[in-house]
Amino acid sequence: MGQVTIYLDDENERRLKAAASAEGVPVSRWVAALVQEKTRTEWSPSVRALAGAWGDFPELAELRVSAAPDAGREPF
Repeated sequence: MGQVTIYLDDENERRLKAAASAEGVPVSRWVAALVQEKTRTEWSPSVRALAGAWGDFPELAELRVSAAPDAGREPF
């Protein structure tokens, strides 16, 4: 398991400690959970379960029919 050293100003350190304390976990566990959350590479199961949940949502082909043409681009 790796170890990381970070430098925080006093205010951010206070807020970090308060957030970890509010969740009842050590600061290192709180930071590790934050890193895991922010670097996740796939959707959580609760989000994946929403696929197809909106029965009245239009299909892709239907959405593309009404799409406006792209705006012209400026030359380099």
